[in-house]
Amino acid sequence: QTKTVAFAAGLLVLSALASRVLGIVRSGLLSWQFGAGETTDIYLAAFRIPDFLYGILIMGGISTVFLPLFSELFEKDKREAWTFASNLLNILVVALLVLSAAAFLLAPVLMKLVAPGFSPEQQEITTNLTRLMLLSPILLGISSVLSGVLQYFGKFLAYSLAPIFYNLGIIAGIVFLVPLFGIWGLGFGVVAGALLHLLIQVPAVITSGFRWRPSFQWRNEALGKVLRLALPRTFAAAGLHVNLIVVTALASVISTGSITIFTYANDIQHFPIGLIGASFALAAFPLLSRLFAEHQMQQFRDAFALTFKQVFFLVTPISLLAFLLRAQIVRLVYGAGDKFTWDDTRLTAAALGIFAFGILFQALIPFLARVFFAMQNTKIPTIVGIASVVFNIALAVWLVKVLGSPNVFSNFLVAALKLQGIADIRVLAFPLALVFSGILQAVLLLLFL
Repeated sequence: QTKTVAFAAGLLVLSALASRVLGIVRSGLLSWQFGAGETTDIYLAAFRIPDFLYGILIMGGISTVFLPLFSELFEKDKREAWTFASNLLNILVVALLVLSAAAFLLAPVLMKLVAPGFSPEQQEITTNLTRLMLLSPILLGISSVLSGVLQYFGKFLAYSLAPIFYNLGIIAGIVFLVPLFGIWGLGFGVVAGALLHLLIQVPAVITSGFRWRPSFQWRNEALGKVLRLALPRTFAAAGLHVNLIVVTALASVISTGSITIFTYANDIQHFPIGLIGASFALAAFPLLSRLFAEHQMQQFRDAFALTFKQVFFLVTPISLLAFLLRAQIVRLVYGAGDKFTWDDTRLTAAALGIFAFGILFQALIPFLARVFFAMQNTKIPTIVGIASVVFNIALAVWLVKVLGSPNVFSNFLVAALKLQGIADIRVLAFPLALVFSGILQAVLLLLFL
């Protein structure tokens, strides 16, 4: 059990480092097996609907409001807090089962929206792979409630191991199951990783005092408060995932490999965001929630200021290195096999170079949002998040058109990012849009805060 934010953050940073390294290994193995081509595009597109369900219900809603409410209840009545946890878990599982069943049935229609540029055969494969991967949000949903309990008790070790085992499951799928089942091995690996994410946390949750109860108190006051607080965040998370779906749809009609190039560059930029931004945000969240519940506002401000400065000073030099070494990083991670071409490397490196200008802002967003969540204010981050998503989609659509033909701006990008000889650079519209929308979101959150 960790006692300080710094120690918890250090543990989460180490965990995030291991998890992100494994994530890069996972992407590298995928690139070595399939390159930036049809198979990886299908696999990454199949993630969109399961990620949408997990994102809107769990990451966007429940996980952000569970901890402050559980903290508040535990201070008053421990038994009531445990009943609340069981009740929420049961209702969440039912909701996920219903939504996953609906997505299973509607998958063929949804795939036409997610990847309109795919051929009928590609859409059929993506549909079936999506149906298999719909098991993962159910398992991860259960795991998220257990994670909230572990965060409250400061048991960050078991919590930090979960994403590591998730990535190990996917890697096992790529290494051992793909040779046996082809692309279906990737889907089996995702489901196995989600199951491991859940199971690794169970012993620590049990030792914390949690006991599952078959409770379905639909009219419970605490549950009603969860819904009131989570609903705005759910809309914001839905906007974020709609954003990713729109980017995937636009990329699917550009050229084969565009989805993969964007995703690979995005994965690398998320390395410092997850390593530092998310780790410090998660580590500070329980303390901020507790301080706000106890009305210790000066200590609350001090904790905010310290964490903000730590994220700022750690991320800034990493952003600079990511820009300067972008080609070397991409080639090291994805260029082991002969299926990831030099042109793929150049485009991915260019996308990473653009992302580097927004890494600091993206790293601050999780922390700034959680400061609001600790104060049980989900409306402001929701409004700001939706505004940035709308801005991002509009900007991406416009930039795809701008970069589709030679002009002053596209010629500048070609020269600055050394893309001479590459005919189609429209995929760079997506990192450009995300950088500007991320800056907008971070600045607005800080101003409102």
